[in-house]
Amino acid sequence: MVTFHGLHLAPALADCEEVDWRAPSLRAQRIRVLDHTCECLVVVYELCAAGGLFFVRRKDRSGPTERVQESAWMVMRGGHALWRGIVSGQAR
Repeated sequence: MVTFHGLHLAPALADCEEVDWRAPSLRAQRIRVLDHTCECLVVVYELCAAGGLFFVRRKDRSGPTERVQESAWMVMRGGHALWRGIVSGQAR
């Protein structure tokens, strides 16, 4: 049997950048998820875009209810750089 998984993050580096996670705010009616980490993990990250801005959404399912947080919204270059940092373990 073959099991397919999504993207798994590299372990966080000792000197990784600390992301300023915030409570989500309704800034756009439609948000596109461009990439995401594997659903088998307790914490799932999503690279999102809305209204020409990009951000990373963090879903922590370790407690009784899912906790959702977002990074700051930024232009495409910054959003993709943050996503690469999270995936490579350079940011959390």
